[in-house]
Amino acid sequence: MESYELSEREKAILRYVIHQFILTANPVGSRNIAKKYEIGLSPATIRNIMADLEESGFLRHPHTSAGRLPTDRGYRVYVDSLMDPPSLNIIDKKIIDAGFESDLGDTDNLLKLTASILSDITKQLACVTYPKFDEAILKKIQIVQLSSSRLLVVVSIKSGFVKTITLEIDAEVDEDNIHSVQQFLNERLSGLKLSEIRKTFTDRVKDYFTGDYKPIIRVFIDSVDKIFTDANVIDKTYITGASNVLKQPEFEDLGNLQGIIELIEDKNIIIHFMDKYRAVSDKVTIAIGEEHEDAKFSDYSLITKEYHVGEVKGMLGIIGPKRMEYSKVVATVVYLAEQLSKELKKID
Repeated sequence: MESYELSEREKAILRYVIHQFILTANPVGSRNIAKKYEIGLSPATIRNIMADLEESGFLRHPHTSAGRLPTDRGYRVYVDSLMDPPSLNIIDKKIIDAGFESDLGDTDNLLKLTASILSDITKQLACVTYPKFDEAILKKIQIVQLSSSRLLVVVSIKSGFVKTITLEIDAEVDEDNIHSVQQFLNERLSGLKLSEIRKTFTDRVKDYFTGDYKPIIRVFIDSVDKIFTDANVIDKTYITGASNVLKQPEFEDLGNLQGIIELIEDKNIIIHFMDKYRAVSDKVTIAIGEEHEDAKFSDYSLITKEYHVGEVKGMLGIIGPKRMEYSKVVATVVYLAEQLSKELKKID
């Protein structure tokens, strides 16, 4: 966290400017602050403090207005130390709790609901990624013969998720041999992380790569990256809320509108963007404007948090204009991540 050497007056004025800008989306003037917040300072004094904050890089002065706007640095000090403590109001909490009370049936429906609730409450673009399986621990493998040349492989992990994949096999195989390979694979692989299985699979099965088992083991070796990975994470990532975020006044400008539409239409970019901020701890992550490495995200803020079921983790979060109700959004993201984790455990 960056250190900010601001006086108490400067902190108060910066906080009020950002509060007012979040509310109105218009540049904020000194008279507005003096009248709205009754802080015992004259407009002239407030104007001088705002000028000092501008010189220090916390505010900026658009040419078409006498008022000021927060810079990325101003937003950063605001979210680090000046915004109201994140707190979810009773109405929003009830909306979330009521949504999760319905019988959703499976993980996909639960993730889809979470994204929808997140966008509806925050009025931003919401994203919920499917859990990443790299750290998942294999519980068991089941192999089902669909035909003489097709096998269905069911991969179950300890946190309760299940993945299925169909494999084509060149040779006809006996059902007893399939059962033997299944038993062998479970003995060798159960309890290992999927990432470890992918790296060491060939060495672990080489003494079974013989005789009637060879065609079955061969197709597993050839398909190991498909079987023991989360290849469907993009298809099963839910991004929603275009209609909500496009109502923000920032997108009345055609240039800004084009930028957000391009972002909405490219799911891969958003997923990659969120993965960059995959948490190293269990805390919420806030990235603002130019803090992003990619220039195309310089007009947006990202707020994310991991959810988890055992060793498996996914992410949820929002992308939106830098002008947003940070305290409310952070509280919503945190609470939804907690509730999603609880609900996924019930499905398991």
